[in-house]
Order: sequence, then C-alpha cells, then structure tokens
Amino acid sequence: MPRSPILHMLILLLLSPALPAAPAMVSTLSPEEISEYESQPEAIRKLIRESLALTKKNLTYLYGSNSPKRGGMDCSGTVQYILKSQNLHDTPRQADEIHDWSMRSGTLREVTARSLDSNEYEDLRPGDLLFWSGTYGINRAITHVMIYLGTHRASGKPVMVGASDGRSYNGKKRRGVSVFDFRLPRADSKAKFVGYAPIPGLVDDPTGNDRSENDDTNDGTALVF
Repeated sequence: MPRSPILHMLILLLLSPALPAAPAMVSTLSPEEISEYESQPEAIRKLIRESLALTKKNLTYLYGSNSPKRGGMDCSGTVQYILKSQNLHDTPRQADEIHDWSMRSGTLREVTARSLDSNEYEDLRPGDLLFWSGTYGINRAITHVMIYLGTHRASGKPVMVGASDGRSYNGKKRRGVSVFDFRLPRADSKAKFVGYAPIPGLVDDPTGNDRSENDDTNDGTALVF
C-alpha cells in the first residue's frame, strides 16, 4: 500500500538527525566574588558553589533538557538539576510548576514594582528563585526561572545563575548555563518579572539570610528576554 505524503514526511523527520545546539557562550564567577557569600548559611553557600561550578562546564542552552550529559539544559531543567543536587528531589520540572511549588510552600513574594530600588525587593536574598512570565511564546502563566546569587563584589550589580539563550552578563549576550545580570523588563516589554521565593525546604529560616544590598546604579529598565 503506498504511503501517504504526511506519513512519509513524518518518517523522514523521525529519521533525520537532530540539528546541533548552538555553541555555549557562558560566564562564570567564583563564590568569593559574591558580596553576601560568606554571611550565608552553609546550605546557601553550597547551593552557590555548586551552581557556579555548573557554569564552568561550558553547557549550552538546550530546550527540553535537564541533564548536563546532553551538553546543555534549559532554564527550568537547570534549576531542577541544581535543586535535586541539594537533595530536594521533589523539585518540579517546569518553571510554572516550580512557581506553584513555591506558592504552596508559602515562600513566594509577588512583586509589581519595575525598579530593584523598590521596597518590594527588600527581602530578596541569595539562593532565592526568580520568576518571569511572557518570555517565550508558550501558553503558561510562568515561563522562566533562575536563581539569585547576590551582588557582584566588584561591580555592585545583582547577578543570577541559570540557563538562557539571549540574556546578558556584563554587556555581553550569553547562551547556556551561565551567570547573568539580574535586571527587570522594560515597562513596554511582553516579559514581566512576577516574583521571587526562598527555595522550599533548603534552609529552616530563609528570612534569616543576610539580604542583598540594592544596586543604586540599576534602575530596573533593562530588557529581559
């Protein structure tokens, strides 16, 4: 029986080799370059150390991956991998699921302010999860997640760690599992920063961590992809 054109196309797609991911372009820091590092509980210091160690593996951005063995990971896959390495084995896979997990734990802090100088960010601490909406063309309330590292000692700017294909660090576009500048979307951007949360179950009293100093030079208007 002759094959239909659609079936033939599906077979060709399945048999075709996958396109290689774009090469990684990543940045990294040492834990000591984070101003708040030494004052954190050991659980947060370990999280920072192991997150930054992952940025040294030259991993690219790879949608759908949560394993370094594949040569790259996506944003929620990176966060899930990091948190599972901290024995948080119930960490969900998707950004919206991680957001809901934080909400159920009672740790989520929702924000509407468009400047990091706002008092809505006064509880932001190293190790907190960061959440965005509208960053990708997918029908989910939360589309992006990263981990806040704290303040870069040399520049005084807030930084974060995770995976992205388009965000920047120190003015340079990065791709992969990397350190990135933590900036808020412009008012006219489709992307919105929606909130932050201490990682559920990581420390007994997350509010006891030394908070980050606000960056007076960052007016929170840089575009987030």
